[in-house]
Amino acid sequence: MPGPLLVFDADSTLIDQEAIELLAERAGSLERVAEVTGRAMRGELDFAASLRERVATLAGLPVEVFAEVRERMTPTRGARELIAAVRSRGGRTGVVSGGFHELLDPLAAELGLDHVRANRLEVADGRLTGLVDGPIIDAAAKREALAEWAAASGIHPRNTIAVGDGANDLLMLEAAGLGVAFCAKPVVRERADLAIVDRDLSNAIALLG
Repeated sequence: MPGPLLVFDADSTLIDQEAIELLAERAGSLERVAEVTGRAMRGELDFAASLRERVATLAGLPVEVFAEVRERMTPTRGARELIAAVRSRGGRTGVVSGGFHELLDPLAAELGLDHVRANRLEVADGRLTGLVDGPIIDAAAKREALAEWAAASGIHPRNTIAVGDGANDLLMLEAAGLGVAFCAKPVVRERADLAIVDRDLSNAIALLG
């Protein structure tokens, strides 16, 4: 019997930062982007529309910004231990994010995650255009990733765990066998199966059984 599937949200869950805010800092739009991010995480704004609004402020950034921002992204305390615990039980891990493949892929590889799904930023002539390239990873897409990865590994839905902190994670948390609110917004804590309030992902190891 396969072990569990554990799927993380990325920003402020698997990593300590909001990656789009690191990009916005370089673009000079941090204040505006942070305000929109906060409203989207609280469920006050449609995620897809809010993402397009934030990405638009990044137009003109050179692609070299990806490497700079990746250097500033740090895994949340306990992430490596939790991933190792899932692996030791024969399980699988993944990250699904409203953030960006350009930033997440190297980190996912470093952490040894089995799956990664995120948005892509359109680039032309070595600079960001301010547009998202392809479909937006919203709440429904996160739920679909969880189901798809579980099916691909022969893992029953009840043996899945999802961990997230914002409104965009709610459908995924509700679809999982166990939905965990991690240092989350009130709307997420209210609807998750349980909440972790200490910023240490190793607290979730006890949930693996």
